[in-house]
Order: sequence, then structure tokens, then C-alpha cells
Amino acid sequence: MWNKDEVEGKVDKAKGKVKESVGRVTDNERLREEGAEDQAAGNVQEKFGQGRRKVGETLEDLGNRVKKD
Repeated sequence: MWNKDEVEGKVDKAKGKVKESVGRVTDNERLREEGAEDQAAGNVQEKFGQGRRKVGETLEDLGNRVKKD
């Protein structure tokens, strides 16, 4: 299940793609750059969330193994 960071990262990436596309269509360099920045920031946040989720899953697995022993 996705966590908050993953969802917000995906939203930022989508928002960035839209900004970048609008910037291309309107020939607005600033908007294109903002879009690229939003996508990069969203990617970082999404990857952070994925890492956080993996750590949580690993800890949960360890806890389950300890309970069994």
C-alpha cells in the first residue's frame, strides 16, 4: 500500500508533466523549467516513500519472525 510520500510524489510528478507540457505549448521557458523541477522533486519524494515503506515491511517481517520463535 502506498504511503503519503509516495502519493504526494506521484501528484507532484503529474503536476510537473502538465506544467512542462503547457510551457511547451505556450513557449514559456519558466513554466517548462518549473514542470521539470516539480517532476524531479516528485520523483525524489516518491522514492523516499518507497524506501520508507520497504523499511516498514522489513521491520514487520522481522517482528513476525520473532513472534514465531
